[in-house]
Amino acid sequence: MRTSLEGTGFVAPSARTRGDERQRVALAALIASSALAFATIVAAMAVSVGIAHANVVSNVIDNEGSLFAIALLLGLLFIGMSGLTVLSLPHQKKNPENLA
Repeated sequence: MRTSLEGTGFVAPSARTRGDERQRVALAALIASSALAFATIVAAMAVSVGIAHANVVSNVIDNEGSLFAIALLLGLLFIGMSGLTVLSLPHQKKNPENLA
């Protein structure tokens, strides 16, 4: 027999009355977000230490500096374009009636 998937995740089951679940959900979301941010920082540090240890950037710049500058400029352009795309997305207002 299949079970319903409506009550999965951090949301309280629909059959229960609401009480202090919102605080628990907020705390669980805060812990999950902070753990994800910490893991991202650790991964970025590991990659940067690996790059510094390999000293790849100086070898690329020594041989073909102009190509590296063009690649860096294109990368920054793509980052800026993605930021503008995110800012142009329509924002949805939360409706309290839909949270039930």
